[in-house]
Amino acid sequence: MDGALRKLAAPYVAPGPSGVAIRTRLKQLTCADEEVLRRVGAHLGTLASGDLQARCHDGLKHDATAWAARKRELTPHSSARWAGAITRATHDQWALARRGALAHLQALEAGVRTLRHRLSLPLGAKGSKRVPGGYGNRREWHAKARRLHVLEDRLARERAAWEAGTVRVVRGGRRLARLRHQLPAAQLTEDQWRARWQAARWFLQADGECGKRYGNETLRIGPDGEVSIKLPAPLAGLANASHGRYVLTGRVAFAHRGPEWADRVAANRAVAYRIHHDPGRGRWYVTASWQKPVARTVPLAAALADGVIGVDTNADHLAAWRLDVHGNPTGSPRRFCYDLTGTAGHRDAQVRHALTRLLHWARSCGVRAIAVEDLDFAAEKTREEHGRRRRFRRLVSGLPTGRLRARLVSMADQTGITVIAVDPAYTSKWGAQHWQKPLTSTTRNTTRHDAASIATGRRAQGYPIRRRTAPPRTHRSDGCGHRTVQAGPEPPGREGPRPRLPGPRTRSVPPDAERKRATRTSSTVRDVRREREWVQDSLLLTD
Repeated sequence: MDGALRKLAAPYVAPGPSGVAIRTRLKQLTCADEEVLRRVGAHLGTLASGDLQARCHDGLKHDATAWAARKRELTPHSSARWAGAITRATHDQWALARRGALAHLQALEAGVRTLRHRLSLPLGAKGSKRVPGGYGNRREWHAKARRLHVLEDRLARERAAWEAGTVRVVRGGRRLARLRHQLPAAQLTEDQWRARWQAARWFLQADGECGKRYGNETLRIGPDGEVSIKLPAPLAGLANASHGRYVLTGRVAFAHRGPEWADRVAANRAVAYRIHHDPGRGRWYVTASWQKPVARTVPLAAALADGVIGVDTNADHLAAWRLDVHGNPTGSPRRFCYDLTGTAGHRDAQVRHALTRLLHWARSCGVRAIAVEDLDFAAEKTREEHGRRRRFRRLVSGLPTGRLRARLVSMADQTGITVIAVDPAYTSKWGAQHWQKPLTSTTRNTTRHDAASIATGRRAQGYPIRRRTAPPRTHRSDGCGHRTVQAGPEPPGREGPRPRLPGPRTRSVPPDAERKRATRTSSTVRDVRREREWVQDSLLLTD
């Protein structure tokens, strides 16, 4: 492989999901039930906000002793189990904010490095494939120089905050908090925004416990769908059941994975629950989640025993093609379209619908493996490297890489299909170079994305993307010269023998020697090759 090309990573089988989450709606709630849920959520939300503030104040000095002290402070205002759920949720939220701060710090460092490099180059200097060149004019250079100073100041503040352990967390979401100042643009009234803000800051979630009744002692859902809540100590007067519990009027039924959830509940295995409110629709929902044992990964050879389906991810569709065990495309390409405009729920539904059709097609083909590109556009989204290529940045930002991969792994686990992740380098370029034209006919128009799906599948199988391999260097018909790997039919006779010139091969043979093809040569030796002519006898001279 050419030294200018980057090293390709080996394909691997994507690990299956480690957890399950299902959701359903809480129906038939009375006004009293909703009032109890509001009061419990608001009370526990206040405790969670104070605990998060204490955790952020401790920073890097936090340890197990401080964690236990925070839990002891919350227990009298709720219960021991509610305090444990709040402190664990606080710790997870702080850790997530810490990882986000590190990612932001690395992005700032990459931006500063890119700006410094591009500013050091002359105006109009061309860049290479991976390194951007200089800026086009003096005006752009000056604007980027100012931005470099801004990023350097921002980087210094973020690095100091990272070393001090300071994180910035907004309970309820920073986007929703900033939406308060843009209510007309969001078409919301202040009361509507307030309802969303309060609902986002409520806390109504409890972790599961193995061995306890129905797998959860705080938020309990029985096999018959009865929902029971352990009330905090200050709200114990609202209980309508024994032991300070409140039983909701409505019943719960999980349509998705219902039998699996019922088996866990009947066996008293741990199940975590979260109750949340949607003010826009005026509905209450409950989410059940639990952990799954890590399943053994299927060997790559076993997954590819029946062939593979290569998938190329694009901004508006999935291009797929089935390959046999030898890496040859069979049948016709398939395209699974989706629309990523609109709300987050609509985008997620579109992705799930496209993946469902892909998995159904894979099962109908009898294939047990799907090869996808292991995409990550974190570096390509930066405006410092691709500032003028807004269309490209918008394109890569619209690709649902993370959500699509997580959804595909989770959904494929239920159908028994293995997901193979491959290196995405050069799949579109080499696929179009070696497969697009040969597979295009009068009845089928093969696109660049269809060819890329073939390249993805062949890379998962361990085959080269090119259609055939060149013979050894010394065995080529044109000696050690250059010859393309995939020769077209237009140069006739390239693989045939070269025409032989009549006449003696050496000057030691007399020119009038008897042979099947006679020649007329000049008497001067130096003119032999220049004046040589071809003469064909009418009859073959045979003995």
